[in-house]
Amino acid sequence: MAAATEEVEPGPRQTEKQKKNKKKAAPVDESELLTVPDGWKEPAFTREDNPKGLLEESSFATLFPKYREAYLKECWPLVQKALGEHYVNAALDLIEGSMTVTTTKKTFDPYAIIRARDLIKLLARSVPFEQAVRILQDDVACDIIKIGSLVRKRETFIKRRARLLGPKGSTLKALELLTNCYIMVQGNTVSALGPFSGLKEVRKVVLDTMKNIHPIYNIKTLMIKRELAKDPELRTQSWERFLPKFKRKNLKKRKEPKKKNTKKEYTPFPPPQPESQIDKELASGEYFLKERQKKRKKMEEIKAKQADAIKKRQEERNKAFIPPKEKPAVKTKKASTEKKIDIEAIKEKVKNAKKKKLGALPEEEVKLKMAADEKKKKKKK
Repeated sequence: MAAATEEVEPGPRQTEKQKKNKKKAAPVDESELLTVPDGWKEPAFTREDNPKGLLEESSFATLFPKYREAYLKECWPLVQKALGEHYVNAALDLIEGSMTVTTTKKTFDPYAIIRARDLIKLLARSVPFEQAVRILQDDVACDIIKIGSLVRKRETFIKRRARLLGPKGSTLKALELLTNCYIMVQGNTVSALGPFSGLKEVRKVVLDTMKNIHPIYNIKTLMIKRELAKDPELRTQSWERFLPKFKRKNLKKRKEPKKKNTKKEYTPFPPPQPESQIDKELASGEYFLKERQKKRKKMEEIKAKQADAIKKRQEERNKAFIPPKEKPAVKTKKASTEKKIDIEAIKEKVKNAKKKKLGALPEEEVKLKMAADEKKKKKKK
């Protein structure tokens, strides 16, 4: 054991090899190892990778709602054709309302059945076939987010789901552009289809929206991240300094109760014992009265209460007959007849009017007309 632990001194040949290896090994940046080179794609899985095929047959089935029956009937030949390329069988049962996918002897890709399962799940969640068939590609994945149980009240759930869509679907469109994913909001689920990095962001935004965080905040951060990703120098650095930090301003204040219970001062002595009915009667002297006298006293009290009630009712009725207070009459000022009328001026006007003929022009206008006629005659001569 001791001999095994002893280090053997390297020979001259071994030292030369080590020197050559040291020269060959150039320093490599960690950033290059962490990042994937641009344009690189994982090679496709072919029959050469698995020539013997699969050992066991596996299948998946999923139910679909009644309103999807007509659409699935139409596009089912296309689904069978798309899955046939991957040697996967597809069956549609309209009686049970289910879709089933199974592998065959020719199936060589073991992950093809998982993609086929996701395809029928997306079709059941109202995703159109044109988008759902993309799941069969290698670089595309899907995520079905259940949002029905995240909010208790149905009204708040509908409001937050509408907030995720935005006005005329603008918020959803912005999310699709930023994450490169197709998003479908249907009922109690959100179906997303796209690259893995985009699906991660979509899930975060959807869950935050259901937690009453507006999606516009997450959209802003995604836009900033998109711009930062273009800079190669910032790839290895932390982006926390660039990202906005939003604080909740509208904090819910606790509603103050109408009846505030104030704590009484502590006393070592117990509270006084409440008086019983017998004690009250003894204090007032009713206890020693006979039954007839007690009944008579009660009747008198009842009659007194009734009399008060009748009196109040009568007062309320009499209020309608009380006339309202009249406003004091305002004295009108007499029209002043002290203005003097000029009788002579009126007489002159009447005389002038009599001289004039009906429809006749005034004297000034007649003179002007005469002068104009004379000028015309001269010109003609």
